[in-house]
Formats: sequence, C-alpha cells, structure tokens
Amino acid sequence: MKILAFETSCDDTAVAIIENGVRVLSSVRVSQLEHNAWGGVVPEIAARLHAEAWRPVLEQALSEAELEMREIDYLAVTYGPGLQTSLLSGTTAASFLSLLYDIPLIPVHHVYGHLCSVFLERDINEIGFPALVLTASGGHTEFYFWENATTWYKLGGSLDDAVGEAFDKVAKMLGLGYPGGPLISKRAETGDRKKYNFPVPNLGKQSLDLSFSGVKSAVRRLVEAEYPAWLEGDFSNQAPEAAVFINDVCASFEETCGRIFIKKFKTIFEAHPELKAFYFVGGVSANTYLNKAFTKFMHQYGVEIKTPKKIEYSTDNAAMIGAAAYWQLQKEGGEAPTVQYVEALPRLSL
Repeated sequence: MKILAFETSCDDTAVAIIENGVRVLSSVRVSQLEHNAWGGVVPEIAARLHAEAWRPVLEQALSEAELEMREIDYLAVTYGPGLQTSLLSGTTAASFLSLLYDIPLIPVHHVYGHLCSVFLERDINEIGFPALVLTASGGHTEFYFWENATTWYKLGGSLDDAVGEAFDKVAKMLGLGYPGGPLISKRAETGDRKKYNFPVPNLGKQSLDLSFSGVKSAVRRLVEAEYPAWLEGDFSNQAPEAAVFINDVCASFEETCGRIFIKKFKTIFEAHPELKAFYFVGGVSANTYLNKAFTKFMHQYGVEIKTPKKIEYSTDNAAMIGAAAYWQLQKEGGEAPTVQYVEALPRLSL
C-alpha cells in the first residue's frame, strides 16, 4: 500500500511516499529560512511560501520514488493542529489532488504523526508495547500511553509553553537566533549545568502535566539582572564574560528541562510498571543531552529508549504523516475512507 502524504502545519513544506506504514520511498522537505530574521514563524509569509513550494516538492517526491499519481493508493494530509494559513496550504493541495485523481484522502493529526515516526524504516516487531511516548517540539509537549500500534491515550501535557517553544524564547533572550533548540544545545556543551538553580515546578505529586513557563521566566529575570539591554534587542555587549554567561545559562536551562521531565517519568513508571518501552519523538528528540539523561533514567527500569531512525523524522515531515495514515487504516479495519476534502483545524486535539 502506497500513501502520498503532505505536511504543512508550520514552516516546512513536506511531501513523502510511504509503503505499508514503514518503508520510506521518498521524503522531500523545503524549510522556510525567511522566518529566521523575525525570530519566529510569520503566518502570512509561511502561507505564501507553502503555496509556491508544494507543487515542485510533490514532483520531486514522485520522481525520487519513481512513481506516478495513478500508482498511489491513498493520499494523506496533516489537518491539525498548527498554523491555520499553513494547514490550509496542505489540505487544499491534498483535497484538490484527491478530487482530480479520485484517490481517497486520509486526514491525520499532526501529533499522531510524531507518535508513528518511530515506525519509519523499522520492522514492526522492533516496536514494543505497551510504551510511554514523549512527543516534544515547539508546538506540543505531551505524554501518551501507547497500548499498541492503533490504541493510545494521553497521560498529560504542557499547561503553557511547549518545551521547544521555551527553548526558542530563551534563545531569543540571549540573542542566539531561531530556532533555539540546536543553538542552546551547542552553547550548553561548554557551560556549567549547575551554575544556576532554575526552578522545577510543583504541580502536585500525581500530576503528569508539565510547565516550562517558570524556568523560562527565571532565565528572563537573570538576564534582566545581568544584561538588561539584551531584552530590548541590544546585544552589543559581547565581552568574554558575556559568552561564559550565555553558555552557563544554556547549560543550566537544558539541565533543568531534563529534571522536569525525569520528575514526571518517576511518577509514570510508579503508576505503570507494565511499560516495556519509551519512545522520544518530535523535534526536541534530537537533543543529545536529553537523550543521554533519559537513557540513564530508563536503564534503572530496564526500559529501552527509541527515537526516530533519522533526525529528519524527528522534525516536522511528511513521512510520519504517511505512516500514521497507514495505521489509521488498520484501526478502521483497512476500509477505504470516502473523504475527498479535508478542512484545516488549527486547534485540533488528539
């Protein structure tokens, strides 16, 4: 079964062709670098660039897979959550192709796509259940209990900033640029992780929800006390001691985020000793420090940690949407959906 999928929930235009939920026949993505100058994604710019990119990206995906549209069994598209203008680009393109070629169209939830990213280029027997899944990016940070490939339920999630969003905002305070995740991680490598004791929120012993606004605000107060001009966008003070300060803040911030997660892991594993695996997905799963910290913690419980096979499957991509569409079909008994038009739902919940 060959599924051609679109993903345009934010600032990447992506098209992929997936076979049987695991095999990647092609995966093409164009990133919108224009947003870097603004320190974040500008919806109007994103919509225009998606409109310009989707056709050549589609053509490249078909070419790399050596397929024609008539050989595609299903279309799939992210229909939420995300930026409405961005989502509309993908849902409009996919709906148009569905009607034009009379190919059934499968609407896919963006976060479920991230869950299914661990299937890509893996034997299904490598995926153990039941599993804990942490999906973490700039748009969402959530825990899921995954019973099997088609059954899951949410355990908890961020009450304010997603962890990736917090990384972006801290990077902006420090004048590092956008996106913040890899930039902070790079500076943290030479920083002192114990230099600043940023707070870990207390949401209640049994709470599985997350909050990153406290640690973000603590960083802001520290910057305000040491280099207040930075909060106004003036980064002219770049003396050697300022560079050391940035490195230490990045390292301490990253370490605190790790402690926030591990605190929740302890609660989850105490409540669910039956868990056999842990999957870390989403853009933040590319963070080397967090992967090491999580691996060390999971070792205590004899649980193996898995992340997507390739970094490109951690960030927003269409391959994960194609994989999710395949597993949605299995849940529905393999019946072909009759949908040929999909509405964009920017606040869609899973």
